[in-house]
Amino acid sequence: MKKKKVLTVNLRIGIVLGVILFLVSPVFTQSPPVWRVDNHGNITVDGSIFRVKGGSWTGLEGQHDLYDEEPSSPAPMEMFIGNMWWAESGRTYEQDINEFRQMGFNLIRLPIVPQTLDSTDPEGREPYLKNAEPVRIGNARLAMETVIQLLDTAGIYVLLDIHSCSNYIGWRAGRLDARPPFPDSDWNNYDYIREDCSCAATNNPSGVSNIQAYDVTKWLADLRELAGLGAELGVTNIMGIDIFNEPWDYTWEEWRSLIDQAYEAVNEVNPGILIFAQGISASAGNQDGSPDTVTQVPHGAEETNPNWGENLYEAGNNPPSMPNDRLVFSPHAYGPSVFVQKMFMDPDQPECEGLEGDAAGDAGCNIVINPALLEQGWDEHFGYLKKLGYAIVIGEFGGNPDWPNNAEIRIQERYSYLTDTTVDWQWQNAFVDYLVSRGILDTIYWAINPESRDTGGIYGHAYDPVSYQGGWGTWTSPDQRKLDLLQRLWDPDPADRGDVNGDNAIDIIDALLTAQYYVGLDPTVFIERNADVDCDGSVTIVDALLIAQYYVGLLSSFNC
Repeated sequence: MKKKKVLTVNLRIGIVLGVILFLVSPVFTQSPPVWRVDNHGNITVDGSIFRVKGGSWTGLEGQHDLYDEEPSSPAPMEMFIGNMWWAESGRTYEQDINEFRQMGFNLIRLPIVPQTLDSTDPEGREPYLKNAEPVRIGNARLAMETVIQLLDTAGIYVLLDIHSCSNYIGWRAGRLDARPPFPDSDWNNYDYIREDCSCAATNNPSGVSNIQAYDVTKWLADLRELAGLGAELGVTNIMGIDIFNEPWDYTWEEWRSLIDQAYEAVNEVNPGILIFAQGISASAGNQDGSPDTVTQVPHGAEETNPNWGENLYEAGNNPPSMPNDRLVFSPHAYGPSVFVQKMFMDPDQPECEGLEGDAAGDAGCNIVINPALLEQGWDEHFGYLKKLGYAIVIGEFGGNPDWPNNAEIRIQERYSYLTDTTVDWQWQNAFVDYLVSRGILDTIYWAINPESRDTGGIYGHAYDPVSYQGGWGTWTSPDQRKLDLLQRLWDPDPADRGDVNGDNAIDIIDALLTAQYYVGLDPTVFIERNADVDCDGSVTIVDALLIAQYYVGLLSSFNC
């Protein structure tokens, strides 16, 4: 990158150097560590900025084999490690964790359900366990504890995630007491419908025979139990609790109240960890026992529908009352491999306007990824919170780069007319471009392991829905495309450092914009990642000083 011509006047920097002394503070080692959010929205551990380079490692929340002969049964809860009894690979927990660390992950999000915490729950024990006998752990609770301890030994932090109200219901649960009808009840050729299950003790429709009643009281008790796990296990790697996954069926006012209750419960037990709170969706009351009185929830422009867990549109004007230095907003966002949204419809097909999901595929609608449209939605749904100083960690994003190839048979058949099989990969790249441009670099990829049927994982998968169903649960080499994608978030390109407005030059304007950002002003164009020229994880007045020094020729490079 070329520097613009240095002005003949020898510009001497008028920025107060004493500020540097203010920024330099001692770091004290504590055990257990204290996690906080600073005034710029950075997550800190014992006062030092921590950049989240995370991935979800799944299984303990419950998941069926993709060729399970009893899909209506409760989902077995077991940590997936790529070593199944029908295809022994020799992989171990320690090997997996070491490979995660080598790939750059410093945080594991660990999805669980209330049943995971019960060591006697039958779905977390034999005969449902599928890992090879040498690596089999006797129950789901013990598996959770073992993994946390092994991650602690490896120096990898943990985010505990209450992923559903029940392993019977799984991803469908949009509220603590979720009840039918569930969103997949009318999906064609889908085998995992749960209309006979409920997390609600009352107001269930006819036909519900499996009730795993859950409510706020039980949830708060589980949060307290999770908050005490670090002390119970003697580990120091638990950074926080993701209090409930994708609470898409609440209004913001309802969810805001629950966030504050969660904080109070966790803080009673462990004041040193963080509360991760996801967003909601575009409607509420679908599962509250009165499905005919659904509430439409504000989310900004109608043409940009939020993903479940993405909608934090109202949070800025009506935030939780809990302390900001303990709160992390953690939105989820996905492309067409998870759900074909209305905003993915081809504008050249007016007959497809307003269609989504199965209906879009049945109508032969092409899918178009429009980054400008998507960025408008992301800004409204959560991106604006970054400018307000809140911590933002993308709690889930990812997908199948080859979609609809390698997807479930029902999806491959429905979208077999598509000639472009890169649309989900286009979405993932557009999302990462957006995050980089907004300086939202703390992210958790879904998922590391490949058993997720719609996204796959970082690791490849031997499973094929047509030719080799027996390959489910076996892991192949990591997908380098996904690792390269994450690398763009984790390690900025050195050539871009200092160019904060993206004009391919480093000049005094970049220094001024950086200083404005530091004092709380809102530059029209500002790439936060490029402004961190000393690579300490935050943008300060020191960065502005260094950029100005580079411009006038006092520095030849940014050494970090």
